[in-house]
Amino acid sequence: MKAGDLGRLVLRGIVGGTMIAHGVKHGRTLEGTARWFGSIGFRRPELQARASAVVEIGSGAALVAGAATPLAASAIVGTLAVAARSVHLRNGFFITAEGYEYVLNLATAAAAVAALGPGTLSLDRVLGVDEKLSPAKRTALAVGLGLLGAAAQLAAFYREPQKS
Repeated sequence: MKAGDLGRLVLRGIVGGTMIAHGVKHGRTLEGTARWFGSIGFRRPELQARASAVVEIGSGAALVAGAATPLAASAIVGTLAVAARSVHLRNGFFITAEGYEYVLNLATAAAAVAALGPGTLSLDRVLGVDEKLSPAKRTALAVGLGLLGAAAQLAAFYREPQKS
């Protein structure tokens, strides 16, 4: 095993593990999560709560395993783009003010995993699919599909809340 493979494994574990943790949190408190989604402007908040839990756990687990890595990264990028648009962008950069610092860094790390590839310690390597796409194509897939999915979700379900 090379240092780069260990680095990829650590990066996948941290980013994927963080997504799993958020998904479990959302899943354990579906009613509260749904209320929160409704309060920030999402229609069908119960659906949003369930979908967020499933997507966060599923994409996180896939990234940790190095399975369908560019697709897992795209789900993470998309999820975080939705979070950025619906919550964080209006608050500036720093996370201490609920800014976009955290979601930007996590989405960038997911895109970096796609660019680097999952490494030898991955399910993609075991299945022989880890090098089917070039780094540029993996990155374009992760970022492009993620942003497209985010745009679709926001267009279908999000409305800027009215200020009181």
